[in-house]
Amino acid sequence: MTSSKSFSQSFVAILTDKKVFHSSKKRDPFVRILIAGATCVLPSGQLRVDVLIENGKILGIDPPRGVQADETIRSDDLVLMPGVVDDQVHFRDPGLTHKEDLRTATRACAKGGVTSFLEMPNTRPTTTTCERLAEKLALASEKCLVNYGFYIGATPGNLDELKRATRTPGIKIFIGSSTGDLLVDDQSVLEQIFAETTLPICAHCEDEATVKANSLRYAGGTTYEDHSRIRDENAAVIATRRAIDLAIRHQHRFHVLHVSTGAETELLRAPRGLITAEACPHHLFFNVDDYERLGSLVQMNPSVKTAADNELLWKALKDGRIQVIATDHAPHTLEEKQKPYPQSPSGLPAVENSLALMLDSVNAGLCSLESVVHWMCDAPARVWDIVGKGRIAEGYDADLVLADLSRKQTIRNETQQTKCGWSPWDGVTLQGWAVRTFVGGQTVFREGQFDESVRGSELVFDHARGGYWAG
Repeated sequence: MTSSKSFSQSFVAILTDKKVFHSSKKRDPFVRILIAGATCVLPSGQLRVDVLIENGKILGIDPPRGVQADETIRSDDLVLMPGVVDDQVHFRDPGLTHKEDLRTATRACAKGGVTSFLEMPNTRPTTTTCERLAEKLALASEKCLVNYGFYIGATPGNLDELKRATRTPGIKIFIGSSTGDLLVDDQSVLEQIFAETTLPICAHCEDEATVKANSLRYAGGTTYEDHSRIRDENAAVIATRRAIDLAIRHQHRFHVLHVSTGAETELLRAPRGLITAEACPHHLFFNVDDYERLGSLVQMNPSVKTAADNELLWKALKDGRIQVIATDHAPHTLEEKQKPYPQSPSGLPAVENSLALMLDSVNAGLCSLESVVHWMCDAPARVWDIVGKGRIAEGYDADLVLADLSRKQTIRNETQQTKCGWSPWDGVTLQGWAVRTFVGGQTVFREGQFDESVRGSELVFDHARGGYWAG
């Protein structure tokens, strides 16, 4: 990341958040679009090659010279990559829409190059029945500018719902860090869920007993720094070890959400075929030293840890123990966040800046562009068996992002699309930004403008594929 002082003011206008463009004529789904001249990030690597789109699908890679197209998009000096699949977000709709809703959240997605998301069940009401899942999918069809999917949440008493659920990527369990009926900490209930369900499972892993004991030790906490003392390394490690043990004993696919400690990465050497894991930008880029500067803006569950943990998470990403980068986008209003600890809620917005953070890391030499595409596009699609997503390949959906790796822009609170209107990276200049986002072959975002007539589609999950390790 470079200093905000190096930011060119000419780029401010690019991210003006009120601009909207609309198609001047009714869309013909069979219009052919040729994206020409871009450097494409293909499964085989980077290649400067044209891509032909028709009917929302990728029709051809490197089509014959002179192929007929209704629109040619010259993309010299740009990178074409698959749309980002963010497999962990909290979009607050329904019930908490003063913080975020599906429209504002998916504008943020489109701006950030995220073309598909999987949302967590802790809305109001919670998504813990098949009926509520269907209701949320219907709401998304009306409001989402990008593609959508929703987890079903586990409770101590909804095993039958988990068994009959369809149209979902999987089951979310809160093993700690939740309230109400979504907290599942009883071992016998966890054993039942892992033994008797078939959908892939993911979990928030922080040991509730450890958190409670630490909270007593620190009298509930009085500073934001206390958050990382209460939700410490042991809380994360105990719960992650417990969940991995359940998965291995019951031979059940399991995804560890938002790994926050280097110690947990050692547990991820578990037998391949069952266990996958993810890291989040805040755990890669922030640590306990940032409380002094940012206070509650970096208060998260799991908490941020140490600079050494940052390094170990990067190492685990690079050696394949962690496969996915997701945001855990969890917005709250600034008024809520600025309350004194422990009244301040945990969570931060990240969905519109996550790709730029990683492209900036490419420019800084921390990782390769191919790795970013793997972590953010291909791997999450494979983990959750999402049909047609995550790659630039013939027959895949035309969910694509044109990115300018040379563009420098500064994150500003006033230009954020998220309804909460702030970012912990406010004032940070990044190099590498999405400039055009396609959803189903349609341009939903282009140079700071949005086409709000575009609608994403419900994601399709084919769990017979067997997940990430099945290939």
